[in-house]
Amino acid sequence: MKKVIVLSILGLFAWSALAADKLTLQLKWVTQAQFAGYYVAKDKGYYSAEGLDVTIKPGGPDIATPQVLAGGGADVIIEWIGSALATREKGVPLVNIAQTFKRAGLMLTCRKDSGIRSPSDFAGKKIGVWFGGNEYPLLSWLSKLGISASGGSNGVTLIKQGWNVDPLLQKQAHCVSTMSYNEYWQVIDAGLSPADLVVFKYDGEGVAVLEDGLYVMENRLNDANFVNRLARFLRASMKGWEYAGNNPDEAADIVLENDDTGAQTEKHQRRMMREINKLVANADQPNGIGYLDPSDYNRSVGVLLASGDAVISKPPKGAWTHKVYEAMTNL
Repeated sequence: MKKVIVLSILGLFAWSALAADKLTLQLKWVTQAQFAGYYVAKDKGYYSAEGLDVTIKPGGPDIATPQVLAGGGADVIIEWIGSALATREKGVPLVNIAQTFKRAGLMLTCRKDSGIRSPSDFAGKKIGVWFGGNEYPLLSWLSKLGISASGGSNGVTLIKQGWNVDPLLQKQAHCVSTMSYNEYWQVIDAGLSPADLVVFKYDGEGVAVLEDGLYVMENRLNDANFVNRLARFLRASMKGWEYAGNNPDEAADIVLENDDTGAQTEKHQRRMMREINKLVANADQPNGIGYLDPSDYNRSVGVLLASGDAVISKPPKGAWTHKVYEAMTNL
């Protein structure tokens, strides 16, 4: 009799696994605390409680998330708005269904010994930039300042920055792009102190754009079953982010458990988790984590239009929706 009961329980678990709706999430970057909410949701069983079997695929320098989505390699991707809207204008109809990060983490970190104290000191300097969509806020800011990005004594010279801060450490650049939760701390860990640096936060300069948001292909939003699946995914994910906000060290440890490369460290991930929570900033979102504020979207579009690099030629239409968020609240 006991054997029959055990087999029945195992059969129930097997049936549950088969019955769960599958969904694949493609991350914008490698496994790290930047994506903790999703790993927490999976680890704590929030996805399975919603009847979902979620696969989380790490990203990296050679992975373009819009291409993965368009090719059917994922159901949902995490992307920044600049890349998403540029991709949409080129004919791949990405749509923002939720916005996890309320604030932007992108910054410009400069050596104080370069003589830079304010943006007026940029002329004649070399600035490291991540391209592939991450350069747009800087270009918009330079345009706003009336500073050319074509080099010369009155402009700035942009140098292609790898996924590290070596140009700043080796004095090959006067400033480099950093994220508040990652590369800035690489500079500190390399031996420079905050007193050695001058930091410009794009949020504070009025040229920040929306960063980590959730995007899907537009045509799939016509499928009511898929929208329902997304709504359940969103509810579980936001629950994961709430837990990460209240339990940052545990959330960082969960991320480390999912890092197959072994490249991440406890110190870095725990520190990153606290910085990431500032960007998610639940207290700043009266509608809850994941709600896209139209004013934030419009501000970002304005920055992209003013970048002077033809990121997008006109304000896009249909590039975001509250359809999934509203479906989540009605579950």
